[in-house]
Amino acid sequence: MPTYDYRCCNCDHKFEVFQSMTAGVLKKCPQCGKLSLKRLIGSGAAVLFKGSGFYTTDYRSKSYQKQAKAETDKQDSKSEKSKTKQTDSAGKKKAPAAGDSKQEKKIG
Repeated sequence: MPTYDYRCCNCDHKFEVFQSMTAGVLKKCPQCGKLSLKRLIGSGAAVLFKGSGFYTTDYRSKSYQKQAKAETDKQDSKSEKSKTKQTDSAGKKKAPAAGDSKQEKKIG
């Protein structure tokens, strides 16, 4: 069922009505009560696709999907390498450099 736009020629009240296509055109304004409504010609509603299969990324080629997976794997391996650099050979975290640590102020 479509949504129709109406405007009152008397009080300039604008509103939308959700009604069937076979329903008659409204004539009485709900705000002022005069018989001066006009149905406006609208641009129509947008088409809404629900469910899977309606996005541009759903139909990507196999080669694109392989390349995207390779890039994410590459980024993951870089983050793992940066984590291993922060630990020593025994698996313990290295002490931060001299300028890296935060010094606490003693209030006394």
